[in-house]
Amino acid sequence: MSSDAPVGARPPAGRTFFGHPRALSTLFLTEMWERFSFYGMRAILVLYLTATVADGGLGIGESTANAVYGTYNAMVYLMALPGGWVADRLLGARRSVLWGGVVIAAGHYVMAVPTGWSVFAGMALIVLGTGLLKPNISTMVGDLYERDSPRRDAGFSIFYMGINLGAFIAPLITGFLGEKINWHLGFGAAAVGMTFGVAQYVLGRRNLGDAGARPADPLLGADRRRALTRAGAVTGVLLVVLLALLLTGWFTVNTVVNLLTAVTVLVTVGYFARILTDREISGTERRRMKAYVWLFVFAAAFWLIYDQAGSVLNIFAADRTDRNVAGFTFPASWLQSVNPILIIIGAPLAAWLWLRLGHRVSTPTKFAVGLVLNGLSFVLMAAAAQAAVGGDLVSPWWLVAVYAIQVAGELSLSPVGLSATTKLAPVKYASQMLGLWFLATAVGDAIGGQVARLAQNWSQSAYFLTFGLASVLLGVAAVMFTRQIRGMMAGIH
Repeated sequence: MSSDAPVGARPPAGRTFFGHPRALSTLFLTEMWERFSFYGMRAILVLYLTATVADGGLGIGESTANAVYGTYNAMVYLMALPGGWVADRLLGARRSVLWGGVVIAAGHYVMAVPTGWSVFAGMALIVLGTGLLKPNISTMVGDLYERDSPRRDAGFSIFYMGINLGAFIAPLITGFLGEKINWHLGFGAAAVGMTFGVAQYVLGRRNLGDAGARPADPLLGADRRRALTRAGAVTGVLLVVLLALLLTGWFTVNTVVNLLTAVTVLVTVGYFARILTDREISGTERRRMKAYVWLFVFAAAFWLIYDQAGSVLNIFAADRTDRNVAGFTFPASWLQSVNPILIIIGAPLAAWLWLRLGHRVSTPTKFAVGLVLNGLSFVLMAAAAQAAVGGDLVSPWWLVAVYAIQVAGELSLSPVGLSATTKLAPVKYASQMLGLWFLATAVGDAIGGQVARLAQNWSQSAYFLTFGLASVLLGVAAVMFTRQIRGMMAGIH
């Protein structure tokens, strides 16, 4: 989330929320329920796709299901780019968040319909809605404070807790309903959560003052008509491509997944090429962006492994772990709540550690630590998979340990990456760099979805060990080239 969002008018004075503007409670609860719906659905998505038709699922192979999951995550983060543009140039952040929440809720309700097609139609709506809501609600949090306010970082920290609180609670509810009763009932619970979020956002709008009420850089007159015409043309091209796929018989899940993966990578390459070839940025800014390219690659490699928690590791939890406690077999998706609770516990500790270390540990080194820890988590998973050879069920504590290592890696890389993004950004592209940071997750998830296809054909221990060691080696390489990357950062730590 951005700590350099444009500052709008202050919200009205009055009651506070933990000493912060009352409007923060509205945005906190909106984001909490949005993350409830997102992580609740995500926790059961792959399990539903791979469940047999007799068990109420779609019976899709694991490799395809993993690719669908990765591509879906990628699209959510990719759409943050046009979502931010719509808010900045057309609707304003406040209306973008509202319409985003409505579209997300509609998507979850569609997924609750017990038919085979509903899951894909629902995911498409959720992707569009999240693109509108996710980047812009963070912008509105920034609008509540003066740019140099000492309470600004604390406000974002409270907001961040809302994200993880929703992510923690969601799998416990949707997982039980989906795995124990009916998959579509689980999706319906996610829909109800987002509905709560939209309702309280509308009721709490009086607390927001003018924050996010207007576009930051509105398009007017001919410029607006030209932009809408271009958007219509792009939509038309997409519809033509879709029609062509339908007419040629190529409209399959795998075709769409592969196409969207390619689009994600090409958009990213084009974005970097545009910035690096821009003659209006200075030589120092260009050097810093070249350093950022390396950090971006490291981050994408991190998310490639990390976000398999909801796909490959989720399937392992369902098929290979002993989840029986006192005669009750708890849902595999409940283990998806481990990550957010560990983040809630670990985030303050990580903030304290980085504050104590100061500039003694550079940004590239922190990224390297994240990559090494992420790789070690998969090395541990290789041991767990080896213990499960022959059909033996292993303790779920294996996965808890894996998630603990991954969270330590995330806290070394993710918040540091957000900070580095704002510091290395060329002045001209300062407001767009958050979208570029989201692209790292999009690329990692898109490629990770394709990589995860291998999990069905390789032995699980070989799969985890191969990519775990690859991440460790990449982390070691990052350490070796730290001095060169810091040189390109031109004084930025």
